[in-house]
Amino acid sequence: MDFNAIGDPTNKLKGLRISSLDDDDGDEEVLIDNEHEDYDSNDEEEDPITLGFVEKPKNNWCLQRQYFPSKAGGGPAWLDPVNIPSGRSCMCDICGEPLQFLLQVYAPTEKENTFHRMLFVFMCPSMKCLLRDQHEQWKRHPNKPSRSVKVFRCQLPRDNTFYSSERPKFNVSDKPVGSGAALCDWCGTWKGDKLCSSCRQVRYCSDKHQVRHWRSGHKIACPRMKVSTHTAISVGSRKDASNALWPEFEIIIEDESDNNNTDISESKALTSSLISKNRNDDIMNSILDSFQGDDDKKSWVYFQERIASAPEQILRYYRNTNARPIWPVSSGRPSKADIPKCSHCGGSMCCEFQILPQLLYYLGVDNEADSMDWASIVVYTCEASCDLGVAYKEEYAWVQIYLPSPT
Repeated sequence: MDFNAIGDPTNKLKGLRISSLDDDDGDEEVLIDNEHEDYDSNDEEEDPITLGFVEKPKNNWCLQRQYFPSKAGGGPAWLDPVNIPSGRSCMCDICGEPLQFLLQVYAPTEKENTFHRMLFVFMCPSMKCLLRDQHEQWKRHPNKPSRSVKVFRCQLPRDNTFYSSERPKFNVSDKPVGSGAALCDWCGTWKGDKLCSSCRQVRYCSDKHQVRHWRSGHKIACPRMKVSTHTAISVGSRKDASNALWPEFEIIIEDESDNNNTDISESKALTSSLISKNRNDDIMNSILDSFQGDDDKKSWVYFQERIASAPEQILRYYRNTNARPIWPVSSGRPSKADIPKCSHCGGSMCCEFQILPQLLYYLGVDNEADSMDWASIVVYTCEASCDLGVAYKEEYAWVQIYLPSPT
């Protein structure tokens, strides 16, 4: 996005903020009433929500952490750059591989301790693990859940050790306060706690990424690096990491009501056409034909009707509304009892946002039988945005996968 062309840059910073950065005296936050939410109904409340769209950034610097970006693909722009999740938290519980960054959403509230608030979604790119994940989530609230999709929430007050309390100027002069933890030189995502034992200059988050880096070229580069002067490598210059990640996009925020008209822009019309031809015609209509039950067909038709005004949307943001997720199929939807309590404060969780399968198109995921796919990923977060415990608190993602009935 060209910040010189959009007037007040606060619109970029606020992302999904309820009020602008400098508005300290907003109304109290309105939270979803989970006691009355019907997870099994597609009769969504007619309440305006926020939609997320992806586009290639015109300035890559705008995706750095000091600009609090909402983004998909690439590496995460950690809000707290020091106390990053580590250990088992950053691994797929099913295959043991480090999780890959999917997207992050900047979603602060008007409370002082959530002046900056970011949600991060990671997942294992293995469809086999995702299918197992869907099966495991039906084991209601196990003590040690096995998940391949994980969500982390991080929040900071306005006055903190990592960022200025003043709003960014949105140019290259903005700098974060201090540096962050050294990251893995292969994935650019997790802490690089392991050093190459030979050159002692390259860091890794896991043995698996060290092996991959070695085989991809570090075996040749390592001897030369032994005698070279160590130079810090920024995330943006990690060629190895960029090759291992999904394509990077900025998430643009718009109100759903702004898309409920026939006069969409030429660029959106092109994107809609691409999705319609490459995804809808080849995949979505065939899915409809293969449904065995009327309930799934009704859900699919309803889903298509709801996104028809903006079929390129990849995210639907629900917090602070009475709206509910739109489920592409009727099977695999959670009941209220399936959503756990916050693992940190024991309070209720509310639906924050929904990730649509359209994102797969932009990530360049192949349309193969064993390729990554989902019907919907719905993220539930602590209703109170509690501030207890670790810097990155794990939240909950419900995965819905379309499984065609056997013929």
